[in-house]
Amino acid sequence: MTGEFPETLPPARILIVDDDPVMVRVLARILAPMGEILFATDGESALRMVRERSPDAVLLDVEMPGMSGFEVCRAIKADPSNADLPILFVSGHTDIETEAKGLEVGAVDYIMKPPSPPIVRARMRTQLILRERTRQLLRLASIDGLTGLANRRSFDETLDQEWRRSRRNRTPLSLALIDIDFFKRYNDHYGHQAGDDCLKTVAATLAHAAERPGEIVARYGGEEFAVVLPLCDVATARALAEKMRKRVADLALPHAGSLIGDHVTISCGVATLTGEPIEAMPDEASLITAADQALYAAKEAGRDRVEVNCVDK
Repeated sequence: MTGEFPETLPPARILIVDDDPVMVRVLARILAPMGEILFATDGESALRMVRERSPDAVLLDVEMPGMSGFEVCRAIKADPSNADLPILFVSGHTDIETEAKGLEVGAVDYIMKPPSPPIVRARMRTQLILRERTRQLLRLASIDGLTGLANRRSFDETLDQEWRRSRRNRTPLSLALIDIDFFKRYNDHYGHQAGDDCLKTVAATLAHAAERPGEIVARYGGEEFAVVLPLCDVATARALAEKMRKRVADLALPHAGSLIGDHVTISCGVATLTGEPIEAMPDEASLITAADQALYAAKEAGRDRVEVNCVDK
């Protein structure tokens, strides 16, 4: 990401909301070069389109039958997933009060009718660029700089979301904690640069092994990794952890400092929440504790193995 706006943007999906078909056609012609154009002529249709088609930006008329543009904007912004969705009002009202109200309810810009094509395109382009930059910054803030995996902050947020979903829907949730065996001895023997290379290689191997939608592999800290496994029962979680253990072993990365062999290995601890109300797991921290206990058991049992802690009723 550079310090200047990019010269080009990927094609955008833009929703135009106006009860005047002529104005819809005018705006559609203006914005057609920027990507796919969607349209709605009333507030309810606009809200449905936002839910179903996930536009990148919305051009919204202020006055419409039924729901006003202000009400539509409030409804869109009431959904946290639309927090960064740019909404630009287009209106024939020129008074400061109407413009200010549009900005207060969540719009990012206010364009006067009749619309000027260069102004509409320039302002839309600016908002799309700002949204893309925000997304890039959020991605950077959620990624571990060394391994490219999700970082601890991203892990905490993901586990919290999946924990709530698991308890709400009574679906299983598993967590795997993974530790590189004798990693301090690896660093002492080969040096920290080689240690970083080892971490990156193991991280990539773990990430490639997690293939199901929703599975998140994160760097938990130091040489420890965490894998969040939504909708994953204990047998499936154990199988994935074993696949990860074997793939790391199959790398045959030399480890002269290991006390259990001559190559890099990992130990895995798995914990599973069944989805039923369980007093022993009142929050996501208790799932982490259960996985950590399983990881400790794997180390005590000789390392290079998977142990499971399935807390059930």
